[in-house]
Amino acid sequence: MTLSLFDQFMSPVCFGVPLIAIALVLPWALFPSPSSRWVNNRLITLQSWFINRFTHQLLLPLNVGGHKWALILTSLMVFLLSLNILGLLPYTFTPTTQLSLNMALAVPFWLATVIIGMRNQPTVALGHLLPEGTPTPLIPVLIIIETISLFIRPLALGVRLTANLTAGHLLIQLIATAAFVLLSTMPAVAILTYTVLFLLTLLEIAVAMIQAYVFVLLLSLYLQENV
Repeated sequence: MTLSLFDQFMSPVCFGVPLIAIALVLPWALFPSPSSRWVNNRLITLQSWFINRFTHQLLLPLNVGGHKWALILTSLMVFLLSLNILGLLPYTFTPTTQLSLNMALAVPFWLATVIIGMRNQPTVALGHLLPEGTPTPLIPVLIIIETISLFIRPLALGVRLTANLTAGHLLIQLIATAAFVLLSTMPAVAILTYTVLFLLTLLEIAVAMIQAYVFVLLLSLYLQENV
């Protein structure tokens, strides 16, 4: 039973080819590209409005130097949002439930923010390791603690995204299995279970959007400290 629950998180393979590559490329093909016409259709207009609003909200706490990251952070947000939402469809695979993929996204972006801070303002970047007004006996301990917290940041980004999506998928599968089993024996309880399943699915859609936003928001906060 335990193995069957976690089978959904295994990377699918067809003829020896890992299908996770197709799952990563497919979302980009689903987005409509803007046309050269003066008036676009409703889908492109909605897409453009969402991207503009998100980019504006994302860049509010950043200074002018951080605005160079607008394109890559917005693209990352749209990419994660697409993967999370598409992974809720039946018979699909969610790449963002893989810790390796999330760490592969978190570590380079976090490392880039740290390198930018060390290159542009090394004194300020190193000053984050020691709060102002720290008593002298506590200086070595606080430096070690702040250094550990700095290196835990990418791990926290990857584990947070993986854990939230994995827990949601497991809950959906457990409740769906229970509803299917109860349908023949206790129809009234099964209907109630299907109602809970529907509400949980709506909750997971919200979680999928929120976790993509939190991932990019934390990266922007890390960037704000170093630009």
